[in-house]
Amino acid sequence: MKEIIVSGMRSTGKLHLGHYLGVIQNWVQLQDKYDCYFFVADWHALTTKYDKTDDLRQNILDVVMDWLACGIDPKKSVIYVQSLIPEIAELNIYLGMITPQNWVERDPCLKDMAKILKTKEGQGQQINYGLMGYPVLMSADIMMFNANCVPVGSDQVAHIEITRDISRRFNNIYGEEFFHEAKPLLNNCSLICGLDGNKMGKSFNNDIKISDSAEVTAKKVMSAITDRSRLRKDDPGHPDECEVAFKYWTIFGEEEEIQTVKCECEKGLRGCAQCKRQLGEKINARLSEIRERRRYYEQNPQEVERIIEEGSAKARAKAQEILKEVRRLVKMY
Repeated sequence: MKEIIVSGMRSTGKLHLGHYLGVIQNWVQLQDKYDCYFFVADWHALTTKYDKTDDLRQNILDVVMDWLACGIDPKKSVIYVQSLIPEIAELNIYLGMITPQNWVERDPCLKDMAKILKTKEGQGQQINYGLMGYPVLMSADIMMFNANCVPVGSDQVAHIEITRDISRRFNNIYGEEFFHEAKPLLNNCSLICGLDGNKMGKSFNNDIKISDSAEVTAKKVMSAITDRSRLRKDDPGHPDECEVAFKYWTIFGEEEEIQTVKCECEKGLRGCAQCKRQLGEKINARLSEIRERRRYYEQNPQEVERIIEEGSAKARAKAQEILKEVRRLVKMY
């Protein structure tokens, strides 16, 4: 039997290149090697956006459309929505009962979220009860399907440790090696910064969305930061100091193209505007088929809803099996 992988994304709406390069590409490869459960984390979205739910349903559909367009195959992977699996909520209660408070407070995921809330963007919000329990709910997501592995970047390994700790504690308390201690499965995917050189994000208005049109993408790429020290077109450039554009070339260009761009830039034979126009063409070529598939799902939302319903039914059936054993071990009535 294949090992089980569980991973998800918050229901934030249309996804960007950071999601595609950093996560979805890796998922597409993993679904041929593992039994994959991919979920839209709508409960997690409520931890910080509890008062902004008007677009929640559409945001879920947009996330799934992007997944399908990028190659997540419902015949290979189980695609589901977190809130359609109420068993996760029950498991979350049991895990919350055995998790010490200091484990939650030291979780790096919670610390990161708390910092964001305290900023001007977060409007100085206090941590609510739901956000405080975020690490335990995340563990319930993973443990609900008794995952063997969780695909993460190297900067996210610490986020999985609390799940491993809770799994071990549950097994020790209830006297049976039932839950796996899910291992982080490191991906080696490309990381991409936003057009302004900072972390790419929808709220920062510095992203290129998977679903953007070719025209919008080309326009956005023209705003990308280049070599700040270069004043004129024929000035010798410094590709290694080009904050965004050349980094994008290393991701989207072929090796020979990358070397040509580097050489021409260093010799002052390539202007930044010309370079970014060609870069926009490369990105659009890479995303062309993905966007065509996405347009199909946009025109057929009922198919997306069917995929969600069928995937959630499969996920719930599996979750019920696991929860039955959990209730037995906890000795619930």
